Amino acid sequence: MATTKWAVDPTHSEVQFKVKHLMITTVTGYFQKFNVEAETEDDQFTSAKSVVFTADVDSISTNNEQRDTHLKSADFFDAENHSEIRFVADKYENVGGDDYKLHGTLTIRGISKPITVNVEFGGIVVDPYGQTKAGFTVAGKISRKEFGLTWNAVTEAGSVVVSDEIKLQAEIQLVKQS
Repeated sequence: MATTKWAVDPTHSEVQFKVKHLMITTVTGYFQKFNVEAETEDDQFTSAKSVVFTADVDSISTNNEQRDTHLKSADFFDAENHSEIRFVADKYENVGGDDYKLHGTLTIRGISKPITVNVEFGGIVVDPYGQTKAGFTVAGKISRKEFGLTWNAVTEAGSVVVSDEIKLQAEIQLVKQS
C-alpha cells in the first residue's frame, strides 16, 4: 500500500487547554502556532503509521498578556530553554465506531511521558477546492506537575491558585498532501 501524508489545515484547527484557577473557575488558553503531520498506509486513518504534533510555546495565549508572560517564564513552560511542546504517537486504537485512543509520548520542558488521548474521527471529505480533508476532535487530561510545571501559590483560605490537572482539547483538520 502507498503511504499517504497529511498536514494540518491551521485555519480550520485549534489547540486549547483548560485549567482551574482558584478551584472556582476555568481559564482557557490556546496555542496560536502549532503543527500536525500524519502518515497513513492508505487514505483511511485506521492504518495511521505516524502522527506528530508540535506547538510553539511562545505562541501561548490566554487573552491576558501578564499571565501569558508568566506561562512562558521558567515558572511554567520555560520558553527560552524549551521552545516546543511535542507529541509523537505510537498507536492509534479503534475503541468502537468513530472513537479512538491515540497513545504516544508527550514532551514538555524536556520531560517526556506516555499519555493517551481520546479521538473522535469526524470523517473524510473533499472540499469545494478539490482538497481531501480529515477531521478529528481530540480530548485528554494531563498532570502539569509530571512535566515540571510545578509553580503554585496558596490563598489565605488554603486553596491552590492553579490546579494540577490540565484538560486538553483540539479540533484538527488535516489536508491530504499530493
